[in-house]
Amino acid sequence: MAEPIRLESLDAPELALFAHLTEAQLRNRLEPEKGVFIAESPKVIRVALDAGCAPVALLMEQRHIRGQGAALIRRCGEIPVYTAERPLLARLTGYELTRGILCAMRRPRQPEVRALCAGARRLAVLEGVVDATNIGAIFRSAAALGVDAVLLSPTCCDPLNRRAVRVSMGTVLQVPWAVIGPAEGGWPQGGLALLRELGFQTAAMALTGDALLIDDPRLETLPRLAIVLGAEGDGLSPGTVARCDYTVRIPMSHGVDSLNVAAASAVAFWQLRAR
Repeated sequence: MAEPIRLESLDAPELALFAHLTEAQLRNRLEPEKGVFIAESPKVIRVALDAGCAPVALLMEQRHIRGQGAALIRRCGEIPVYTAERPLLARLTGYELTRGILCAMRRPRQPEVRALCAGARRLAVLEGVVDATNIGAIFRSAAALGVDAVLLSPTCCDPLNRRAVRVSMGTVLQVPWAVIGPAEGGWPQGGLALLRELGFQTAAMALTGDALLIDDPRLETLPRLAIVLGAEGDGLSPGTVARCDYTVRIPMSHGVDSLNVAAASAVAFWQLRAR
């Protein structure tokens, strides 16, 4: 087990992973196999370790070294363990939300779209969802409500964004996901064509006049369905809606025009689940 290294300043170079690198720098697009992400809180770190993610370094409050961090230190092996008192670490952005423990971890290798879809019955397909909180919430609903995998258009937020990982409670590491579009001939044309080739029918969640209600009996019997959800505010592009097999809407009351995409995803995943 590694001997903890005590830090006295936020300027310590050891803190760069946790405090000073941008999400793009952590992701390291030029060498993705060397990219890292940040897991926050003991629960999320345990989920990541269970998923096979390799830890790089731990950062925790001094009081956790012999408390709830002890088991994590033993499990992570001979990686650096940095520690400091709470007043210093509380100055890190968002640190007080982490329950006192952060872990930098290697990004897992993502599956190819075809491999990810093999055997799946329900997919969530996200177009242009850029808010990390929504991405995390969608993944948590997908994990809870039986979605087999998540596909993201190239313009979506990275699911291993620090906030997305935290909001998802680590489910971004449990529900398999991949980016659909660049290798499949573009999004939406090539991506939707590939889903059709793989045997999926597609349901665009959109507020159009001719949309089916989400509880329409015709939707309950579909053997393989991809539920397509769009960006915050604008929703799905007209081209995407036109290329999907079905357009589906959630009925609204009290003059509410629509739900947030994360809330809508939970309703859709439950109602359109495989039966």
